[in-house]
Amino acid sequence: MDHTIQEERERFYIGDQSEPIAFLDFEEEGDTMVITSTVVEPSARNQGLATELVDYAVNYARKNKLQIDPVCPFARDVIKDTPEYHVVWKQ
Repeated sequence: MDHTIQEERERFYIGDQSEPIAFLDFEEEGDTMVITSTVVEPSARNQGLATELVDYAVNYARKNKLQIDPVCPFARDVIKDTPEYHVVWKQ
């Protein structure tokens, strides 16, 4: 299966745009990227897709000079547990 991450407005997703197997939703508020949720369909879990999406979000934030406010508990844990992500973590 193709796990290419695609972008649409305030969402990164894997799979079909109308029915993605995984997605990360965020809101841009000034220079802050608020990650609101990370969702993976049950059939696609335990493949690291959610972590890939958070990694993609961190790279997006770096590119666009944003700080990340991870409201989503999963995203917060990934960022907290990955020291090189702390540079974009708005604590």
